[in-house]
Amino acid sequence: MTSSPGVLDQTDSLADQRAGSGIVVMSASLQLLHMNHQALELAKKLNDVEQAGHSTKYAHGVLPTALTELCHEIIKALHVRTEAKDWEQFEIKRIVGDPNQPILLRGFGLPDRGGIHNARLVITMEELGRKKPLNAEHARDRFQLTLREQEVIEHLAKGWTNKEIANALQITEQTVKEHIKHIMRKTNATTRTGILAQVFNS
Repeated sequence: MTSSPGVLDQTDSLADQRAGSGIVVMSASLQLLHMNHQALELAKKLNDVEQAGHSTKYAHGVLPTALTELCHEIIKALHVRTEAKDWEQFEIKRIVGDPNQPILLRGFGLPDRGGIHNARLVITMEELGRKKPLNAEHARDRFQLTLREQEVIEHLAKGWTNKEIANALQITEQTVKEHIKHIMRKTNATTRTGILAQVFNS
């Protein structure tokens, strides 16, 4: 059964209106093979966050650093996970972007019998709604944070750099790094965004 062009156009426009996951498909040499409309929009948002505060304009269409870094991790995993079944229960997840409206990246490898060069990388991008504001006191109780660590998290949630946090709290950048290290240990997180994910979900 064939559909008339009018019906197809209508289906396309309805599909476009539905904000689904962004999908990116890359080759192992990091050549972009496919990027749907949603992924394009989310990549723009990531680029805006990554370029905030930089006067230099990024090149149009350049993949966000977070996406490129995830691709490199998938490629690394593809050297070990060489069979399709190795990826059945495995994915690489990252929460990136603006802490107030973070984006969940999920990376998968599609191995090829022809070797790593023929493998494909698939990344889904999904905007996570930030339903509740940061409840700093609750987070402090839950993770046994010091008052200073709580202040550091409040500034992290604004997207501030270590230098900006150090200036605001009148401490050294090294001290900020130490605080972040302690917070990571207490929240069982490995990245700054991971800290926020734990704290906002507490």
